[in-house]
Amino acid sequence: MKFRCLAPSPVPIPPPATRLQALFVRNAPIGFHHSIPPLIPLSHHSHFPIPRFSPHSDYNSIINIVTAIRLKASFNGRDFRARSSSPDSPPPPPSPSSISQQVIVSSAFTIAFAVANRVLYKLALVPMKEYPFFLAQLTTFGYVIVYFVILYMRYNGGVVTDEMMAQPKSLYVAIGVLEALGVALGMVAAAMLPGPAIPILSQTFFVWQLILSVFILGRTYTISQIAGCLLVAIGVAVAVTSGSNANQLLYGVELVWPVLMIASSAFQAGASIIKEFVFIDAASRLKGKTLDIFVVNSFGSGFQALFVLLFLPFLSSMKGIPFAQLPSYFKSGVGCFLNIGASTSGCEGSPLLPLLYIATNLMFNVSVLNLVKTSSAVVSSLAVMLSVPISIYILSIPLPYLPVTSSLGPFFLFGSWILVLGLILYTLPQASKQH
Repeated sequence: MKFRCLAPSPVPIPPPATRLQALFVRNAPIGFHHSIPPLIPLSHHSHFPIPRFSPHSDYNSIINIVTAIRLKASFNGRDFRARSSSPDSPPPPPSPSSISQQVIVSSAFTIAFAVANRVLYKLALVPMKEYPFFLAQLTTFGYVIVYFVILYMRYNGGVVTDEMMAQPKSLYVAIGVLEALGVALGMVAAAMLPGPAIPILSQTFFVWQLILSVFILGRTYTISQIAGCLLVAIGVAVAVTSGSNANQLLYGVELVWPVLMIASSAFQAGASIIKEFVFIDAASRLKGKTLDIFVVNSFGSGFQALFVLLFLPFLSSMKGIPFAQLPSYFKSGVGCFLNIGASTSGCEGSPLLPLLYIATNLMFNVSVLNLVKTSSAVVSSLAVMLSVPISIYILSIPLPYLPVTSSLGPFFLFGSWILVLGLILYTLPQASKQH
């Protein structure tokens, strides 16, 4: 059931600061637990319940945030499933001509940066083949510094306002812990799974996004849209298995490892949906202003780096690096990255290739979040998935430092056609609500 506010509500509404402080308790711990705490009233003069945060219910802090999102949306009479100016008339059917030019341009930039990001990552691993864990941590913690420097400059320039900086930090904590858990579980599972199985299982990220957008944001999708999304995921899976023996991908692999990879995708999909809600929620409280993407990037990446730091002993052991040897490993990684020192044999191409990858990856992350802001998390995933077969094709031709080519089997072309068919199905005129 949907509620629309057609006139000023007679119900007394507490001030925004009071509601936000109650809805998103700062520094709420997030972890694991088994019971869902009951709902209690905000106060004697408030009329909607909020989840009770308890230090003994760590896991359900995430669930509480999701519940608060749905309750807040219902309380304010907002409907995330439609963007129609008339509450009584059905929204016009979506069509390719109704897609804004901003979304088209943002999608094109996202696809271009996604392709460059995948190709340059492969090139960066040529000199850094012995230090992929160092490269991953360098990007994770380096981006925090870069994002906050940009945020500081935009704040001093007046682009970022005090109201933007005052957004509830509990949502950023949730984003950080979900992304950190996704990285940790993905790294554990990837160490035990065969290579071709990883990109296939990672396509469940898209399925999780569809499910979570329905339950968290209240989105609705038509049969054609769902079929189109699933065809995109299937097309990517078929394309990446070109030339591999798909029948034996998981032969002899314990069930726990593919389950962990799927769970990793679920955590990352949850983080992307919460990012989308941050923009939706901020639009109603910033009085016509849109939330700057570097606010979300900075605080989200900051909390992600914090939780990755807490998981660092666990992550290093999963990569076969004892925690006590991390200082010497990072020292050698710095030497290879800068291509200086006595033990830099095989590091030819540094620091140019790693720096190109880091710069491109930074722009890719910004473009993805900008596309989430202008459209939705599902549309941004469609754009990123479209880049997969394009990247595979580019990596199959001779490149600097990668002269050896790989042949593309018939499944690559077949999977690419399935992917395109899925995109057409999703973007065809629909009789459903636009989002």
